Amino acid sequence: MSKTTGARYIAEVVKGYGLTHVFFVEAILRRTLVEMEKLGIKRVLTHSEKAAAYMADGYARAGRRPGLCMAQSVGAANLAAGLQDAFLGHSPVLAFTGRKPPLFQHRNAYQEILHNSMYRAVTKYNVEVDTLQQAPHLLAQAFREATTGGPGPVHLDFLGYEGNLIEEAEGDLEVRVEPAYRSQPPHRPAPEQQDLSKAAEALKKAQRPVLVVGRGALVSGAQEEVRLLAEKLAAPVIVSMDGKSVLPESHPLYVGPAGSYSAPCANKVLGEADLVFFIGSGCGDQVTKNWSLPAVGSPVIQLDINPAELGRNYPGALPLLADARVGLAALSSELGRVEARTAWAARAASLVGEWRASVQPMCRSDAAPIRAERLCADLTAELPGDAVVVADTGYSAIWAGTLIGITSPGQLFLRAAGSLGWAFPAALGAKCALPERPLVCFTGDGAFWYHLAELETAVRWGIPTVTVINNNSVLGQCQLGIRRAYRSQGPGGEERQQYKFSDTNFARLAQDLGAAGIRVENPGEIRGAIRQALAMGRPAVVDVVTEPESHPGM
Repeated sequence: MSKTTGARYIAEVVKGYGLTHVFFVEAILRRTLVEMEKLGIKRVLTHSEKAAAYMADGYARAGRRPGLCMAQSVGAANLAAGLQDAFLGHSPVLAFTGRKPPLFQHRNAYQEILHNSMYRAVTKYNVEVDTLQQAPHLLAQAFREATTGGPGPVHLDFLGYEGNLIEEAEGDLEVRVEPAYRSQPPHRPAPEQQDLSKAAEALKKAQRPVLVVGRGALVSGAQEEVRLLAEKLAAPVIVSMDGKSVLPESHPLYVGPAGSYSAPCANKVLGEADLVFFIGSGCGDQVTKNWSLPAVGSPVIQLDINPAELGRNYPGALPLLADARVGLAALSSELGRVEARTAWAARAASLVGEWRASVQPMCRSDAAPIRAERLCADLTAELPGDAVVVADTGYSAIWAGTLIGITSPGQLFLRAAGSLGWAFPAALGAKCALPERPLVCFTGDGAFWYHLAELETAVRWGIPTVTVINNNSVLGQCQLGIRRAYRSQGPGGEERQQYKFSDTNFARLAQDLGAAGIRVENPGEIRGAIRQALAMGRPAVVDVVTEPESHPGM
């Protein structure tokens, strides 16, 4: 070993773990960023710390590998806020911040507050790096924590306002990289035989089993295992929003997302099931409609790689502690031959068909302003077979989750875990992770306003995403609740002040920032505009003027 600076050491570790990009706001680890440039890592300067965190999150989810974001001491609070979605979405994001030395703490130092408490709620691992000698151990553990078990964000707080006291130090350090933690999942545990036997027996006895598949199955790469098990059991497949692309929607057993952001047919199927098999799902309130579908106490099997999740929300669930791909393959083998429940599969398919027929008039509507259903249908028709779709939360999640079809096994769907405005910066990060794949961001105008400035980042770095804006000039999901509140208080008042935005031409704004911008006001122009934007090879915004009174039928 020979002496190396902290800057060179951190850069070599980041490179060793396979990271190609870092997303940051000045000023943080400046010498480290110089060393990263020498190693070929792209250093994406953003306009806000929150956007940097979202980009790292999108990079991590799309690439199934760690993402990195950074900010100086004064930006640490903003960066922590940006980690909420990564934490809720189980995304392996590393956050590096700087902090002033101990002599400055607790003394009203300029721009300085304590960081660790802010990060405690949104990270799995939250440590201070006080000396360069700690770096080998703490960096290795950060990658290990971020990617193992239930993945999640980690935080390293480097000494020095810009982390400079660590990166300027020198030491005899060996660069240590553990290849297993470059991607997800680093380990693939198999289920216990006794648990397999119990789960198999329960599935054989059930007459109306349902698979509810979450993002954990996608992280595991278990799409084929889900399909094979579903077909063996003739079991309908319901998904969480972030598990949507586990099965092409053309598959006869695919039902759709369940819960509070749902296709109504999925809730009906879930309500009729006599056994629910959760696969890589946290069984949270959204996918279960506040734990009413299925009701607590119903027969449940739960497969998860994180032992803490087994039975958390459904006490008494039959547990399968395993990686989804390995666990499902073992379960299929354990089941052997199973009598198919063709009547149950037909019942589920009938409910799906009825729901799809009910929305077809809106999906074909020629009304202007444009119906959101028509926008989703036409976008589906233009998606390339290897496209990545990144959707925001709120109505954007409901429209995208239920009506933007994932029709090819090569397509990927990612959605916000709940943070409005997440999708656009996350889409930029996802495109950095998967540069060869076409990427479409689906968002509303309310969400897009959050991080409009990052269009300049996309142009500066040549990140060619296509952003489709459902531009109804309102916070659509809030309208009905605000109206009810006003009606309950009697006549009068200016309710629109709480949900109405100025009518804005985002295509023109995009052009002014150097991106391509296409304005769509006629439904017949949607497909051509999306096709044109996908072919441009540069950042593009398709601004679709939609009906503000479109509300999904959940």
